[in-house]
Amino acid sequence: MRLDDYVEGLKPDEEYERRKLAEEKSYAITDYLDDARASFEAVQQGDSIYGATAPSVFVGRSSYPNVSAGILSPVESKADAEEYATSGAWYEQGLGIDNVLQYRTGLLNSRRSASVNVEDVWDGFVGVQREVAIADRPVDVEIGLADTPEFDPDQYAQPTANAPSGPSASAESADLTENPHVPRAVEKTLEDDDWNAQGAMTYLYNHGLDVYDVNRVLSVGALGRGENRRLVPTRWSITAVDDTVGQFLRGQIRDAPSVNQVEVRMNEYMGNRYWVILAPGTWEFELVEMKSPGSVWNPDPAGDVWMAAASEGYEGRSGYVEETAGAYYAARLGVLEHLADRGRQAKALVLREVSDDYWAPVGVWQVRESVRHAFERERAEAETLHAAVRDVTDHLPVSMGDLRRKSTMVAGLQTSLSDWG
Repeated sequence: MRLDDYVEGLKPDEEYERRKLAEEKSYAITDYLDDARASFEAVQQGDSIYGATAPSVFVGRSSYPNVSAGILSPVESKADAEEYATSGAWYEQGLGIDNVLQYRTGLLNSRRSASVNVEDVWDGFVGVQREVAIADRPVDVEIGLADTPEFDPDQYAQPTANAPSGPSASAESADLTENPHVPRAVEKTLEDDDWNAQGAMTYLYNHGLDVYDVNRVLSVGALGRGENRRLVPTRWSITAVDDTVGQFLRGQIRDAPSVNQVEVRMNEYMGNRYWVILAPGTWEFELVEMKSPGSVWNPDPAGDVWMAAASEGYEGRSGYVEETAGAYYAARLGVLEHLADRGRQAKALVLREVSDDYWAPVGVWQVRESVRHAFERERAEAETLHAAVRDVTDHLPVSMGDLRRKSTMVAGLQTSLSDWG
């Protein structure tokens, strides 16, 4: 299909049209916290929570190397705990921002301060947290609380807050009420304490664990050489896994033949639109983000489009991406998975437009899944990379000149005077 026909056939995303809660910009996360408070009060028994089922864990980063080690469990007693764990299933189910907030704010974080050094720690609260993380399904636990859960709406007062989380409480104890089921691949990495963390991560990925699963295992210090096993703050571990698996996949396509034509795909989700362009050539990658006025990271409705970009060449990057942060590694992973599946390499340009429908942050998982699933959409073709970018720019909130000034890849394309308008 030619690119002009492809673009002509695009229809506004249904979610985009609904504009869920975006018009009011009420940042109504606090409504979900009220629901979580009521649910918790219904299941609390004294200072304990019985029958809790924990699908995930959380490791904070404040006060490192003494961090907050948390076990996450739904406050709704009859909830299906597995649905509360962040995964690609959220995209496949078509969850909206409000659905994700309900899951996120409905998780109680029972936490304790802990040293990050956990090489041989498999008992006590941290030991239970590690058992929950390495299991391949939610685990039943009994948690003793030291205080009443805190519901702090002030942390959500600004749209630039982190991805929303639910109530938290200090925990005195945690005990398993069932034996966790641990995948054999995870057992193997645990048993081999001479295996570095990068090698163990790619091993787990190659043995069927998605990056969400690998992230949990890494965050509780269950990977790497014995003396180096430490709790890893969740935010850091997400990016570390995306980056490590991405580097592995880049190595897989290093000597692969190139795609033989320019391909364009588009995907929309949660007020984000992604254009993914592949062009013949050796591996290059760039993510350009355009955040519209009134969106979560650019809240002034009367402001300008905020742009950020980061890129890498054939040899990859030597330093962490600052401007686009975790979104860069999540988007790159989606592209590399597709190319590795095809046994091809390419120049890859991802253009992310964040509209004002994106009214609350939900995490980089939606970037990862949106780019992954873009490759399931029908593709268009263009004669050249320049032609593809030029035609796509007609549907962006910035001009070709703006894009050229921000994007290394676009700046290198042959231009005409009209492109600077």
